[in-house]
Amino acid sequence: MMTDYWYNLETGAVEEGMVSPGYDRAGPFTSAEEAAKAPEIIKQRSKQWAAEDAAEDR
Repeated sequence: MMTDYWYNLETGAVEEGMVSPGYDRAGPFTSAEEAAKAPEIIKQRSKQWAAEDAAEDR
């Protein structure tokens, strides 16, 4: 069975499995290293979605 990793938005910690409540978690990620980059990934995806929304509004 493959282990999922999560980023705890409240503490900034990487967690193995669903340790924290869902509203405090971002993920799942396939590795602890990827989960540690969650804030960067979230920021990039948010920018991408905003650009896509803006393009649709034109």
